[in-house]
Amino acid sequence: MTGPIKTVIGFDFGSDWTGVAVGQTLTGQATPLHAIRSKDWQSIEKILQDWQPQVLVVGLPLNMLGEHQQMTARAQRFARQLEGRFGIRTVLVDERLTTREAYRIALENNRKKSKTEIDCLAAALITESWLLDQKNSK
Repeated sequence: MTGPIKTVIGFDFGSDWTGVAVGQTLTGQATPLHAIRSKDWQSIEKILQDWQPQVLVVGLPLNMLGEHQQMTARAQRFARQLEGRFGIRTVLVDERLTTREAYRIALENNRKKSKTEIDCLAAALITESWLLDQKNSK
C-alpha cells in the first residue's frame, strides 16, 4: 500500500458493550484492544488520544441478505456521532459473520473467551476487512 501509514480504530458496536481494535495500513492487520460500555464517550476519547487514528471503522450489522436489521440504525447513528464528536473520518463496514468468525478463531486456539473478548476480536476482523479493501482498491 502506498501513501502515508494510517492508524485505524475499529468498533464492533453492541447494545451493551463495544469491542475495540487498532490497526494500521502498513501491515493491514489489527489487534483487539478492549471492550468498553457502548457510547462511553470518555473511554472512546482516551483511546483516540492514545492512538491518534486517521480513520474510524464501525461494523455495520446487516442480515445474511444484506438488508438492514434492528441494530443497523443504531450502528449508523454511533458512526455519525463518532465523526461529529471527534472530527475523524468514520466509515461503516459490513460486519456479517465477524462474530461467528471470532468464535471460530477462539475455538481453533483452544481458548475460551468472554463475550467482550469476542467483541474485540470481531472489531479486529472488521478493521482488517476495511484495511484489505483499501489495499485492494489501490
